[in-house]
Amino acid sequence: MLSPLEQDIRKNLKHNVTVGLWDGGLFGMALGFASFGTILPLFVASMTDSAMLIGLVPAIHSAGWLLPQLFTASHVSRLRRYLRTVLLMTVHERIPFLGFAIVALLLPIVGANAGLLLTFLLLVWQGLGGGFTANAWTSMISKIIPPESRGTFFGMQAGLANLFISGSAIAAGYLLNALASPWDFAVCFFIASIFFTLSWFALAATHEPEDNEKIIPEEKTHFWDDAKKVLSRDKNFNWFLSARILSQFATMGFSFYIIYALREFGMTEVVAGYLTATLTISQTIANIGMGWIGDRIGHRAMLITGAVAAFLSAVLAWNAASIAWFYPIFLLTGMANVSIWTIGMTMTVDFGSESERPIYIGLSQTLTAPATIIAPILGGWIADSAGFIPTFSISIVLSLVMIGILVFLVKDPRKQKAATA
Repeated sequence: MLSPLEQDIRKNLKHNVTVGLWDGGLFGMALGFASFGTILPLFVASMTDSAMLIGLVPAIHSAGWLLPQLFTASHVSRLRRYLRTVLLMTVHERIPFLGFAIVALLLPIVGANAGLLLTFLLLVWQGLGGGFTANAWTSMISKIIPPESRGTFFGMQAGLANLFISGSAIAAGYLLNALASPWDFAVCFFIASIFFTLSWFALAATHEPEDNEKIIPEEKTHFWDDAKKVLSRDKNFNWFLSARILSQFATMGFSFYIIYALREFGMTEVVAGYLTATLTISQTIANIGMGWIGDRIGHRAMLITGAVAAFLSAVLAWNAASIAWFYPIFLLTGMANVSIWTIGMTMTVDFGSESERPIYIGLSQTLTAPATIIAPILGGWIADSAGFIPTFSISIVLSLVMIGILVFLVKDPRKQKAATA
């Protein structure tokens, strides 16, 4: 027998899936013109030769998105509706792209050093804006999408986003090739800002019922007290966390593939667009396929598949003989990224009860954040001092360790719940 809340959720399911996919698609269209994997690193590379600074671009985005989530968990866990918080916070992950466009236009006036400082300040703002949005957004999606369909929805939304990224990334490559500086990057960032705004309106159309059934304790607990309870009793979650943290070091070579291709094989802007498209198309297919399969056989199996893809990607990068090798490298990178982010997030919400979900989400993301910063700094330092090949070789070894943890130590939490029931 469905509760009134569950009945309301299923009544609005079709609408929420539709607007959720619109949100994801438009967000993806925006990201293609301002990708953290290619366009923004190339923008930073136009101001500095430092591999460490270039590698920090995706790291700041990832760390900013991950770090605040545990600190917001207690507040989010007491909300009966999440949408208002999501809409207010997500503004801060969208406005900075307009700032990137302004910085690009001002570069001839302010110079490279000031441009770098402003760019990294905007990157920090954008990353933290996403981080303060993320726990409430994940909790909202987990609430309005039934458990048996979450992997499929997360996969479809991320897949659609990557499909649109692939098209807009190719367009961005041609724009960068056709337009003179400073208009090349500025136009890309202006277009991204427009699509981020349209995505916000799609998100605002979500129908989220108020949860009057959730029991909220009168006394507000401290987030760290809740976190310690979870960490002390859930050993399986601890091993899952270990694998997530290790994944950042196992994939630290990913940040440098595009720069390695540029310096070692003379990659052009147009080829950069096609490589981005390869990455995003592979992520599109992997998101949909791995999310759907994970709903049926378990998300742990998809995490293992992604870890193997990370291993093979680093092996190919280590042995790359021409620019053509980077197409399968980016294809495997796409699969690994889906496993770490989409599948990792989907599996996280399977741990614990409804009331504990924000704590699990916060722990999974915030405790991973330091590694997302340390790994590319370490990789960049190794690349600057010893070359890119040692960075790729370390990724190979750590990928094998991650595979071992996932195969022998991590259990599927949804299957554990079913067995207990």
